[in-house]
Amino acid sequence: MATQTEPLASRRDPLTRERVLVAAIALADQSGLETLTMRNLAHELGVEAMSLYYHVDNKEAVLDGMVEVLIDEINALVGDIEVGTDWKEALRRRILTAREVLLRHPWAPGVIESRTNLGLSVVRYFDSLLGVLRAGGFSYDLAHHALHALGSRAIGFTQELFDPDDSGEDEANAMLEQMAGELPHLVGMMMEIAHDDPGSTLGWCDDQTEFEFGLDLILDGLDRVRGTA
Repeated sequence: MATQTEPLASRRDPLTRERVLVAAIALADQSGLETLTMRNLAHELGVEAMSLYYHVDNKEAVLDGMVEVLIDEINALVGDIEVGTDWKEALRRRILTAREVLLRHPWAPGVIESRTNLGLSVVRYFDSLLGVLRAGGFSYDLAHHALHALGSRAIGFTQELFDPDDSGEDEANAMLEQMAGELPHLVGMMMEIAHDDPGSTLGWCDDQTEFEFGLDLILDGLDRVRGTA
């Protein structure tokens, strides 16, 4: 299966599972995940909706396949990153590479979190991370703890405590300002901290700086633990 989410091929091309999944990703990218229905997907491909079911069982199978395509792309990219002698840098580069892919598809973190079954592509990705940790001197037990500590950050995103849309964020800020007397620390932080590039986020207050700050804290902590294990 191709790992790049390229523009849709000619509608005269034979319908395949790969073509269905690439079209689904393009539709979600262009119009949002809420527009992804079997009917809309069939329209994009220029076929009848029933034709899709020869290649995917249902919408959940489409979502599973979309994740598979994106993780295949990530696996192809991180496969070129050598481990060398610096496990921390190798792991960091893999995770930030995964994040670069997900930033092109803002809907992807939510879909990844919603999957109940781990596909082979996802398993292969985490196996590569485990390989980096093992090469860096981690025992399997400590590597297991490391993956838990990284959580979803290991695959390039974080689960935010609050994730409002633009209007929700404005309402939250207004509420905090009104409660400045009761919430001095939160209000003080919100007044002082401003993200320079909110368009780069995958969630509220989850810009690249915040993501890398948290990632580096975890990696530095793991390095200290590794040295005492």
